[in-house]
Amino acid sequence: MTEKQHVRKSRLPRPNIGSVTLSAIVGLYLVLFTNFTFWKKVHAYLGFEPAAVMSLYIAITALFVGTITIFSAKYLIKPVLIFLIIAAAMAAWFTDSFGVVMDTDMIRNAMQTTPAEAQHLITPGLLLHALLFGVIPVALVLWVRVVHRPIMQKLLWNSVTVIACLAVFTAAALAYSKAYTTAIRQHRDLVKTLNPVVPIVSTAKYFVQAGEEARLVVAPLGLDAKVATPEGSTNKPRVTIIVAGETARAMNFSLGGYQRETNPELKKQDIVYFPNATSCGTATATSIPCMFSQFTRDDFDHTKGLANEGLMDVLSHAGIDTAWFDNNTGSKGVADRITYIDLAKSTDARFCADGECQDGIFLDKFNEWLANVKKDSVLVLHQMGSHGPAYYLRYPEAFRKFTPECQTAELGNCKDSDIVNAYDNTILYTDHFLSTIIDKLKGRSDKIEAGMIYMSDHGESLGENGLYLHGTPYIFAPNEQTHVPFLVWLDPDFRKSMGVDMACVAQSREQPTSHDNLFHSVLGMMNVTTKAYDPKLDVFAGCMPRKGS
Repeated sequence: MTEKQHVRKSRLPRPNIGSVTLSAIVGLYLVLFTNFTFWKKVHAYLGFEPAAVMSLYIAITALFVGTITIFSAKYLIKPVLIFLIIAAAMAAWFTDSFGVVMDTDMIRNAMQTTPAEAQHLITPGLLLHALLFGVIPVALVLWVRVVHRPIMQKLLWNSVTVIACLAVFTAAALAYSKAYTTAIRQHRDLVKTLNPVVPIVSTAKYFVQAGEEARLVVAPLGLDAKVATPEGSTNKPRVTIIVAGETARAMNFSLGGYQRETNPELKKQDIVYFPNATSCGTATATSIPCMFSQFTRDDFDHTKGLANEGLMDVLSHAGIDTAWFDNNTGSKGVADRITYIDLAKSTDARFCADGECQDGIFLDKFNEWLANVKKDSVLVLHQMGSHGPAYYLRYPEAFRKFTPECQTAELGNCKDSDIVNAYDNTILYTDHFLSTIIDKLKGRSDKIEAGMIYMSDHGESLGENGLYLHGTPYIFAPNEQTHVPFLVWLDPDFRKSMGVDMACVAQSREQPTSHDNLFHSVLGMMNVTTKAYDPKLDVFAGCMPRKGS
């Protein structure tokens, strides 16, 4: 026996399998092994009717098998199966582990994630999951030898299979259509977790939308903007600092009643805290453009936000110096036409490691900017804030107050109480950061009139109802992800120049507020007049006779 013949005999023989049979096996695998969250919700919402649950298993399996069979052609079937298995395995990890819904907004977030952010998501748990549910099934698909019928027989057999699957799907779905329709209407999160259908459709929608947005021509806004003569002006430059927070949720701010003292420094500052503020979205890619646009949440969509100038442009048209300092993943188009400085790429070892920085990185640059203010100016500081899942990296050792805290991005390895401890430490550090900004503004009160406005882009789930992180579609997002902290601070001269009664503002602070208010409130702070300004959405206007009348 030759060496070549010996090697051939020693190899494990590759089994033959029909293309439709392989399609059915992979379809059943996707249904049963990559849809744990979907079926968990099905059993929770339809468990009172076991026959409907069983019928849905049959319907979904038939739908998957029929759809995959359409692609069971030579040279096509294996690439399609590999794509479906890998897509389903990766999406299942995030859906099952964090409760993430892979809709278009989540795909956009993933596409805009930096390498530094991504590294916290590539955990041992993810790698093991990818091996078990992705690599091994793909290896098996590659190993088997797919047998195809002659072309005419194949067309006939595949067509019969697809039609039969559609018939089974239709019959099973119609048998309990009332139960399914009711469940979907009452629980809109159900269909959003069907894997890999939702991730694939959402990705396709994202790329179509991205292609359309790349051809947009930005429409101007507020070309009529100008600064009105301030009340009781001291002739000092008027400065507003907008701090765009990241992942801070209102329920963990002691300013709003949280039982832990997470705002020890801000409570000593003369601020007004608005306890009933809500966000425009549940992810940065949606919330930041919406916050800085003239559109309300009801009117806003991502394309509309990119197609129109926003707050920073209107301020620039009014002759105000504008700049954006970023320690996050960018301005999402908001700062495309103004001075933009990316601090997230800094290498200052005091604040930065492994490609990302704590918010202390802002302070030296902020001091330099403040020292060079010569005219009315607005600066945005876009925080890293409380961005997860690696909460423990967002604060220095001095702010490790609540312990034991989760010291890994693998949240599944931590108790929920430890996750909350780490998260609360991030809020404690944000408290210090905001108070430091206020103190620096106070320190230059002889040269400028200053105000600060802070809003977080969205909140965060920390294990409530099995959810973690953020990005849940707004229509069924929990309060933890949409209730955000919002506060303002104005020095005495700035208040006079606005003509605002802050005692009056404090009395009205319990009224509902939202991201809808930022655009108009900042225009009010800077005494900007323009047709784009709506006093009804300015939180100060009712306490400013000049604008409230």
